[in-house]
Amino acid sequence: MDNQDIKSMQNQREYSRVDVFIPVEYKLLEPQQRQHVRSRVAGETILAEFKSLPDPDDQLIAEWLKTINTKLNSIIRMLTMHQEGFNQLTMRKVNISGGGICFSADKPYSQGDILEFKVTLTMQYPMSLFLYGEVIETSKHNPEYNTSVQFIAIDDFVRDEIIKFVFEKEREILREKRR
Repeated sequence: MDNQDIKSMQNQREYSRVDVFIPVEYKLLEPQQRQHVRSRVAGETILAEFKSLPDPDDQLIAEWLKTINTKLNSIIRMLTMHQEGFNQLTMRKVNISGGGICFSADKPYSQGDILEFKVTLTMQYPMSLFLYGEVIETSKHNPEYNTSVQFIAIDDFVRDEIIKFVFEKEREILREKRR
């Protein structure tokens, strides 16, 4: 293996990335806010409060109850998204992966700053997420600042949802190229 192969391997990223326009908002967290961050699906704390009932013996009733439960969960998620401000997010071009996000900021951030993101991934069923990340790099690109952020405090479920979103967008891009 020569030096070119080694450099190529070092430049490979752990997760696939895609450039997309999505609804997103971000803010800098104060040091005292950084201790309790955890990336999560918006509204998951509300849905977690409800206990699942056992399935009834009648299969038809069980199917109807599952359908009603799915619809109620969707309504709760929509109300929560509205209450938490996800309906007012600005569309921005970002580069996103399961490992982080890059975007243009209107001001510079310092390496090590922690940002909170509100993001809606526009898939078959839109999913709104609270994501947290540490600023890895900021570079001036007049008049904005290219900012690279690595996700922190993220569990496998949330990361997997981002990865699914990236793959879905990549498939859309490939379909468009074939036309």
